[in-house]
Amino acid sequence: MIALKKITTEKEMKQFVTFPFSLYKNNKYWVPPIIKDEVANFNPKKNPVFENAEAQFFVAIKDGKIVGRIVAIINWFEVEKQQIKKMRFGWFDVIDDIEVTKILLEKVKEIGLKNNLEYIEGPVGFNNLDKTGVLVDGFNHIGTMITWYNHPYYKEHLEQLGFVKEKEYLENKFKFKNVDAVYFNRISKIIQKRFELTPLDFTKTKDILPYVDEMFKVFDKSYSKLSTYVPISDAQIAFFKKKYISFINPEYIKFVVDKNNKLVAFAIVMPSFSEALQKAKGKLFPFGLFHLLSARKNAKDVTFYLIGVDPAHQNKGVTAIIFDQYTKTFTPLGIENCIRTPELEDNEAIKKLWENFKPETHKRRRTYRKNI
Repeated sequence: MIALKKITTEKEMKQFVTFPFSLYKNNKYWVPPIIKDEVANFNPKKNPVFENAEAQFFVAIKDGKIVGRIVAIINWFEVEKQQIKKMRFGWFDVIDDIEVTKILLEKVKEIGLKNNLEYIEGPVGFNNLDKTGVLVDGFNHIGTMITWYNHPYYKEHLEQLGFVKEKEYLENKFKFKNVDAVYFNRISKIIQKRFELTPLDFTKTKDILPYVDEMFKVFDKSYSKLSTYVPISDAQIAFFKKKYISFINPEYIKFVVDKNNKLVAFAIVMPSFSEALQKAKGKLFPFGLFHLLSARKNAKDVTFYLIGVDPAHQNKGVTAIIFDQYTKTFTPLGIENCIRTPELEDNEAIKKLWENFKPETHKRRRTYRKNI
């Protein structure tokens, strides 16, 4: 007998967040979140994403133990302003029992029906800054702090229940040594001169903060054409700024401005925190923070988190300026591997951006869809 329980208290939310710790115990590829941060992320009083979205949290219980979890999400901006009648689900984890998956997804369908939505898609988060997709290939590669890891049977469960592939994402990596520093330095100088552009490098977080709002305007313009895009509100930008910017190495954030000091391109790269998060085991104290700070300073792998170019400056080689700046930053640090976040398989522009670096597709993930 499988029972479904809706999460209503903070204690239950902590159980919801920690369920994967048992599901992936001793799995050397799964990267745990920081429990306290994850609980706060799901708190409508703390996360402004709930201004435009609502979520219901459920766990499946069998023999007195949690055996599955899911978040049923409605992004009201998407539904009402974009007229996309989508019922989302995310933070989906289950034991290898299709009946558990079935009862969780039936609840998502029920909520979708009540709200006159047309189809279910997942796993996805609230918006484009959240994790996305079920891993379908590359299970023997360590995860990242900005992707979900899952067992191979998740895909089988969804397909057996009539879900079909909606979007495919590729995760690529390349050796930093594949980046031709001489080439990018030469091209960067040409592009800067031709279009009167200037790169900005930083050593202090406080110098970055005045540009963050403008960065998200560029993000909005450059990502809005993607089929998955949902706008990020000013409150969410402020939340992101407070939560993440101060923890990212300032020298890993690159901006490009025009002659009027207007931002036209940006990139955010983070040190790989995967192994540090595994050592932290979900807790910042007593030793978790030490592991994260050590990774921030010493990690030899980096993750390209966001990169965007204002459409008015696209196809002008502006990214060469950014890559030139990164070669100057990363070379003395001995960076070895560059890991990219999931990118839509049909995004030809992004493929061209990276093709010179001989990228290797090491993971694939996808979202699944089913009509309600």
